[in-house]
Amino acid sequence: MGSVTAAIGLIVISATAGMAQCRAEVVEIRGSGGVARFTVEVADDRAEQTQGLMNRERMASAAGMLFIYKAPQRATFWMKNTLIPLDLIFVDARGVVTAVHRNARPLDQSLIDGGTGVSMVLEINGGLSAPLGIGPGSVMRHPAIEQTGAAWPCAG
Repeated sequence: MGSVTAAIGLIVISATAGMAQCRAEVVEIRGSGGVARFTVEVADDRAEQTQGLMNRERMASAAGMLFIYKAPQRATFWMKNTLIPLDLIFVDARGVVTAVHRNARPLDQSLIDGGTGVSMVLEINGGLSAPLGIGPGSVMRHPAIEQTGAAWPCAG
């Protein structure tokens, strides 16, 4: 548990220390535990999304992968060939978290269904979302979210 606590200390930032502007390689999520910032790899085409985080033995605590879909859809995942536990955070077109699947088991081929209307999915290290207060209703900030309808726009 000590490593999760240390990781949380690296990820949480103060609510007033927001980014000057959104960047494609950074995601911020505001939940009940404050604001968390992750450096992400973006998977926005079919090949990148199919590969995902498969065959990786580790991922930095403040890192993740952001899957961006061209249109809202039903998002399903599995952990085949994925070697590290992950939390999957499902987000709608406004940047609102609609579902979180915590601690997906490595190599498990069970289907993880994030539901319909999913525009993005953020994968982070397993076990981080709960202590960071990330759950349904949390909001995400990223430039891929249409800013005029964003729940938490980049400028605000």
